[in-house]
Amino acid sequence: MGRYRPPQPKQSPYITRAGYLRLEAESKLLWVRRREVTKALAAAAAEGDRSENAEYIYRKKELRELDRRIRYLQKRLPDLKVVETRPSNPEQIFFGALVELEDDAGEALAYRIVGPDEFDPQRGWISMDAPLAQALLKRFVDDEVRVQTPAGERRFWVLSVTYAVD
Repeated sequence: MGRYRPPQPKQSPYITRAGYLRLEAESKLLWVRRREVTKALAAAAAEGDRSENAEYIYRKKELRELDRRIRYLQKRLPDLKVVETRPSNPEQIFFGALVELEDDAGEALAYRIVGPDEFDPQRGWISMDAPLAQALLKRFVDDEVRVQTPAGERRFWVLSVTYAVD
């Protein structure tokens, strides 16, 4: 079995101003953390035999993970497009919309459509690349939306659309 993995599909380049600022702050903090880890790694390497040095092995792994995230952010941040304007029709669903839905069972759900770099299921923020968000885009209040999920097709009705201020 080979190690080949097909490339991930391209993510949407859109992000909110707050999301972009969070990623920039994370990038700066990662560089500070990297300096600390590099110092600790040098100290662990100076202790001698590296093959049985748990501190050295741990710090190498931590440095590798920090470098991976830094490399990702360095490639991703220049490609991002910050969306700060509201759509011309605030009753239609676009990026940044806070959407209230009702499902078949009558349960009310609320989602905010954000970029793939800032989605947060705990807060009800879904990526605009997610199947539900794709089905919601360009819909209006009272529209019926059908989404194919692993559990089968689900239906939702749009109750309201608002746009948050970041």
